[in-house]
Amino acid sequence: MTYLIMFGVFFVLLLLGAPIALSLGLSSLLAVLYNGTSLTVVTSNIYSGIAKYLLLSVPFFILSGNIMARAGISERLIAFVDALFGHLRGGIAVVCVVVACFFGAISGSGAATVAALGVILIPAMIEREKFDAPFATGIVASASSIAIIIPPSISFVIYASITGVSVGNMFVAGILPGIIMGLALILVVEWKAKKDHLVPAHAWAGWHEVWRTFKGAFWGFLMPVIILGGIYGGIFTPTEAAAVAVVYGLFVGIVIYRQLSWKDLKFIFYDTAKSTGGLMLIVGAATIFSYACTKYGISSGVQGLLESGNKYVFLLISNVVFLIAGCFVDANSAMYIFIPIMAPVAQAYGIDLIHFGMISTVNLAIGQFTPPVGMNLFVASGMRLKGHEVSVEQLSKAVVPMILAGIVVLLLITYVPQITMCLIGG
Repeated sequence: MTYLIMFGVFFVLLLLGAPIALSLGLSSLLAVLYNGTSLTVVTSNIYSGIAKYLLLSVPFFILSGNIMARAGISERLIAFVDALFGHLRGGIAVVCVVVACFFGAISGSGAATVAALGVILIPAMIEREKFDAPFATGIVASASSIAIIIPPSISFVIYASITGVSVGNMFVAGILPGIIMGLALILVVEWKAKKDHLVPAHAWAGWHEVWRTFKGAFWGFLMPVIILGGIYGGIFTPTEAAAVAVVYGLFVGIVIYRQLSWKDLKFIFYDTAKSTGGLMLIVGAATIFSYACTKYGISSGVQGLLESGNKYVFLLISNVVFLIAGCFVDANSAMYIFIPIMAPVAQAYGIDLIHFGMISTVNLAIGQFTPPVGMNLFVASGMRLKGHEVSVEQLSKAVVPMILAGIVVLLLITYVPQITMCLIGG
């Protein structure tokens, strides 16, 4: 009966459009009441869930991403990558994928990347290269999902806080999978450009233009280098790295690019507080949900079932579960729901937790642009760019080739662990 209460209430609330934090929290609370457990476990678990030192880095990474997004870095990144690749067939869509990788390394958020790049690149793809509006919007939505794979990713921080693995190793492990996902989407762009007989938007601008635009984007490129180099070099912890990123972002935005005013900071802090508050509500509610699953035998039952097969069947089941979960809930919520159950099984099969974390994250990245409720799809379709409006239904059809490309990458990462582990010496 506890199983029915927890998962029944959770999915009913989710289908009714309730916030994910409310769905997780209320279903867990009802399970606690049904079993006669003291309500003190609710407050203690909420506190223990969010009172982790590692999670202090989350608001700083969100803040640094918001600062750099408003500092004009997206326009400079686009100008540089356009100088490099804009002369190719389908070049602006290629620019979109490449810039999404770089901007994702700055923002750490798929939705933020969609919002920052879509307003510039969607009209450019449609007007300058004649891509149809659904495909142009779809490539922005799918490429932006790379933000949770390319470090520094908030999802990596969440995963590390659950499993205890090194955040620095997770960050480094995400580099190659993120690049491979980007290359797969570029192949989709080239297929579409060839199929529709598209021509380049402009001729090669020359190395002088490449150098000029690189100088403008240089300070943006340096930010992830500072974060990763500092963490992996042992100079500072992930939380300290996030704070350094904030100071660096303020310096670049105010002193170098001079596009940030002190007045802008009010809105930046407001957006950061709103995003952090929403995320921590999810973390607290998901911690209660995880506690209830463990307390009432749900976790052990599922773990016993998963351990009855073999390693490769487990990996296949994990992929199916995470792919489906990513279609309905955000990546951070899915981490808290499933990782406490699946990570011990992965260890029992001898799967490195860094590798398993990358499998989980890539699955959830694909879920961000997978119907019916992929977050990036709704952000992209909700932009309503004048003359280029695209419905969620149109977008859902357009992203099918991108989803297929993502699944191919997922299978590679799942069954060739060296792709994930080689940069950390695994």
